[in-house]
Amino acid sequence: MKGGQAGWAFVAPALAVIGLFFLVPTMAALALSLTDFDIYALADLRNLRFVGFRNYAELLANPLFWQALGNTLYFVVVGVPISIAVSLAAALLLESRLARFRSFFRTALFAPVVTTLVAVAVIWRYLLHTHYGLLNYALGALGVSPVDWLGDPHWAMPAIILFAVWKNFGYNMLIFVAGLQTIPEDLYEAARMDGASALRRFWHVTLPALAPVLLLVSLLTVAGYLQLFAEPYVMTQGGPQQSTVSVLYFMFEQGFKWWNLGTASAVAFLLFVMILAVTLIQLAVARRRGAL
Repeated sequence: MKGGQAGWAFVAPALAVIGLFFLVPTMAALALSLTDFDIYALADLRNLRFVGFRNYAELLANPLFWQALGNTLYFVVVGVPISIAVSLAAALLLESRLARFRSFFRTALFAPVVTTLVAVAVIWRYLLHTHYGLLNYALGALGVSPVDWLGDPHWAMPAIILFAVWKNFGYNMLIFVAGLQTIPEDLYEAARMDGASALRRFWHVTLPALAPVLLLVSLLTVAGYLQLFAEPYVMTQGGPQQSTVSVLYFMFEQGFKWWNLGTASAVAFLLFVMILAVTLIQLAVARRRGAL
């Protein structure tokens, strides 16, 4: 077997999985988005009709879709930098020379990632409760009036961002820890000999060395946060006043509450295009900055 054929033989299983679980669903979503597939078509395919881009036109004219898009972008723009910053800070603390019991703290900080979301969401609902929540109790001790975290449209999304960052930052933290362990100690020693402070060592040694890792973490985090669904579904059910409805939550309601499966497929394909566009932009920016 020639070298090229051997290479294709090795990647064939991975390509088959990608085609089966990625390309096929994507093309199916595109095809369904061009129809009026609903509960009647689900019962009898003879009721299925081709409607072209009507679903997309109706989406663009739907104020709730634009609100869901705005809520999702708000979640991404605010949540992603906070999540990456907290993850990197935790990784730096774990890898510092003063750190003790590293294995214990890595496990403890990673635990929320593998904890059942529904279980921790129930706990957070109690923590954020207006009258007897621990957070409002702490604010009351400081003389601050209680905040209706999950019932106020102005505070519901920040509360979900706080919960999402706490729930997910441990995953990125472990990636950063692995990246920090690959940086040669000689670089830090040379910087110390040149009189560089800890901040300058971080800025001129750590960050450039972590550039590929930062790119990976940002790609994963942005793509994951654009698919916001579980947190508002469990904690606020999209409220109050639709302030936590995300694009994926809007798609869920269209597909499984109102049975407008054609419209839901259009939302899914638009979300796919959005994630693809954002990913390509991130890769282009990283390539221009030399991170690739």
